Amino acid sequence: MSAPSSSSPASPSAPGGDLAFVVRVVARTAVDNERAFSDLDAVAGDGDFGYSLARGFEIVLADWNDLAGDVPAEFLKKVALVISKRVGGTSGPLWGTAFLRAAGAVKDRPEPDAGDAVAMLRAAAEGIKARGRSDVGDKTLLDALVPMTDALERRLARGEPASGAELAALAASTARAAADATAPMQARRGRQSYTGERSIGSPDPGAVAVAVMAERVAAEWDARG
Repeated sequence: MSAPSSSSPASPSAPGGDLAFVVRVVARTAVDNERAFSDLDAVAGDGDFGYSLARGFEIVLADWNDLAGDVPAEFLKKVALVISKRVGGTSGPLWGTAFLRAAGAVKDRPEPDAGDAVAMLRAAAEGIKARGRSDVGDKTLLDALVPMTDALERRLARGEPASGAELAALAASTARAAADATAPMQARRGRQSYTGERSIGSPDPGAVAVAVMAERVAAEWDARG
C-alpha cells in the first residue's frame, strides 16, 4: 500500500484568493493520491475510492480557469456540479453535496473570512449527514471533517488573533488525529459497512482523505499564490 502524499512543491493558486487556493489544493491532493486512497479503500471496500475521486477533481483542475474567476458561491456551485457528475459510486453525491452546501453558506459573500470557512465546513458536514444518512461515529469522512470544524470554531470563539497558517495547522492536526482514530471503528455506512468486522483495523479512506488534504493545505499555505 502506498502512503498518501500530503505535500509537494506549491503552485500558484490562480485567481480567487484563499478559497480558490484551498479548493485547488484539495483537487491536486485527490489526483496525486489516487493510488494511495484506492489501496486504503481496498482493505475493506471495493478499492475504487481514490479512482473515483481523482476522476472528478482532475476535471476541476482541467477547467480551472473557467471556474475560479466567479464569486465564491458560484465557484463552489460549479465545482459541486463537476464532482456530482464525474465522481462515481457513493462519493460523487456526497462530495458534490458538500461543495453545494458550502456554496449556500457564503451566498452573497465576495471575500469569505475565517468565520465563513467554518460555516462552509459545517454546512458541508450537515449536507453529507443528510445525503448519506450518517453521522460521527459511523466511520466515514465525517469522523475527520466534523472534529476539524469543531476545533476551528472553538479557536475562533476565543476571540484571539489567529493567522491563516495557524488555523490551517490546527485543521490538519485535528483531522489527522481524528482520521487515525477511525481505525478501531466498525463501519456503519457506505460499502465498507457490508464487510462487518473486516472494516475494523484500518482507518476510513474518506477520513484519511480529509486529513491528507488538510495537511497539504497547511504545508502550502505560506507559499500560496
